[in-house]
Amino acid sequence: MRWRVFFGLQVLVVGLIAGAAVFVAQMHDDHVVIAKKPPQSIGQWYKPENKRQVWLHTMFRLRREVVAIETYALAEDSPNLNKWAGMLDKDYQKIASMVPEWAPRLDLDTLAAVQNAAGEGRYKEVIAALGKLNDTCRSCHADFRTVTAALYRAPDFSGMKVADGKPLNEHMAALSRHVNHIKIAIDDGRDGDAMTAFSNLKTGLDELGGTCVKCHNKLGQKIYPDPTLSGAIAKLEESLRTGNLKSKGRSLGMVAVLACAQCHGTHRLAFDAKVLYSQDKTWRRLLQHRF
Repeated sequence: MRWRVFFGLQVLVVGLIAGAAVFVAQMHDDHVVIAKKPPQSIGQWYKPENKRQVWLHTMFRLRREVVAIETYALAEDSPNLNKWAGMLDKDYQKIASMVPEWAPRLDLDTLAAVQNAAGEGRYKEVIAALGKLNDTCRSCHADFRTVTAALYRAPDFSGMKVADGKPLNEHMAALSRHVNHIKIAIDDGRDGDAMTAFSNLKTGLDELGGTCVKCHNKLGQKIYPDPTLSGAIAKLEESLRTGNLKSKGRSLGMVAVLACAQCHGTHRLAFDAKVLYSQDKTWRRLLQHRF
């Protein structure tokens, strides 16, 4: 009788959890995106913990080895085929020691089939087995590649500061306000206020460039504002002083694209994804947000 009660409680608990999951998903309808996070052990193979980016180089070698094996199998070049098959075997099996949690995902039987077919000169079977092995690679990439890249390859701007010691996020928000103040002043015919906001924007962009150069260091060349952006800034200043409403708007739009959107397309998207995937997603947190 006690066992029946025990198992009954287990079924009840499982049912409640499943019901809660369905309830939360239904409440959010189609606004929930589920992503798998990689094991934390993979972090040791990325910067800054690993200066050589061992994980990336292992993946690059695997891709090169697959291409080489396919090439030499089609050419029926046994010596080179077996050379690269041996390299593939070594690098593929490294995954289990680098990220032990992923060891069960490895298809060692198919890997052995590639080795055996290569060793016996069964070239068509090499191609078939290699295709099957590729499927396991694609499966893992589909689950983890995007999240892993966001977590470990996107730069972290959270602790950065500009020349005056202001946190980078506050400085960026101020730059955005300067751009909007210029636009508002242009539309409302307040030329003096537009020039004041422009002066603040120009100074802020120069200060931001002092932060950018810490990563983008090209033999003393100023990476930001670069000559193209500097030219657009000079044109905006001239338009604000002598241009008509249309030319002022166009010049401001060009500066906004070159100074903001161009870099945000790379850095902001990557950093926002990094922050998003780093957050602890719990059912309680999900329940707090209704759509």
